[in-house]
Amino acid sequence: MSIESEIFKKAIVDFAKLETYGFEKQSDGYIIQKIFKDGDFRADVSVDKQGNVNGKVYEIATDEEFLPLRVENMGGFAGEVRLAYQQILEDIKDKCFTAMPFITAQSNRLAALIEDKYGDNPQFLFKKQPGYGVFKNPDNNKWYGMIMNTKAEKLNKNISGETEIIHVKLTEEKVQILLKGQGFYPSFKKNWICIALDDTLKDDEVMTFIDESHAFTIKATKIRRKK
Repeated sequence: MSIESEIFKKAIVDFAKLETYGFEKQSDGYIIQKIFKDGDFRADVSVDKQGNVNGKVYEIATDEEFLPLRVENMGGFAGEVRLAYQQILEDIKDKCFTAMPFITAQSNRLAALIEDKYGDNPQFLFKKQPGYGVFKNPDNNKWYGMIMNTKAEKLNKNISGETEIIHVKLTEEKVQILLKGQGFYPSFKKNWICIALDDTLKDDEVMTFIDESHAFTIKATKIRRKK
C-alpha cells in the first residue's frame, strides 16, 4: 500500500476545503505543491474527482523524483524525508478530509444505517486488529455484526489492496444457501457468514442480513429475562 493510500484510507475529501487550503483546481481534480525540508524538496499532491490522493516528491536541485521515499523502513536521511512528507499529508487530511470509521464506502454507509436504526456505533476492541469494528446490542452486550478489513485478493484474485467484509449471524440453513452465491464467504464461527462490502450486494440487501443477526440478540435478551 502506498503512503497516500495508507494515510487517506479512512477519510473522505471535502472538496470545498481544498481551494481554501491552497489546492489549485484543474480539469481532472486538484493539485498543490509544498516546499519542505529547508527548501530542498517539493511535494506535488493531487486529489482526483473521486477523492483519491496521489503524490510525488522531487529534489529541487535536480528536479528528479526522490524514489527512496517509497522504500519502507528506510532510515537515515531518506527516512527523514519520508516522515516530513507524511506530515504534509497528515495536515492535508486534518484540514480537508473527514475521518471515517472504515475503509470502503459501503462499510461507512452501513455503519451510518446501523447507527440510525439501532443507535449503535462500532467498537474497536482488538489491539492486533485495530480495523475490526464490532456492533453490539447494548441491552445484553451480544454481538450482531463485525466489519473486518482484509486483503482484497482473498475475495477476488484480480484485485489488490484492502477491502472489508461484515460478519453476521444467520440460521444454519440460510448460511448454506447463501454460500453458493456471489459476495458470501465462510466464517470461522458456526451459523455466521461473511459478506463482502465492495458493493457486490446493495446496502439494503446487506441490511436485511444485519437485521436478522440483530434479531438473535433480542431473542437472547428475552430468554435471559424469562430465566
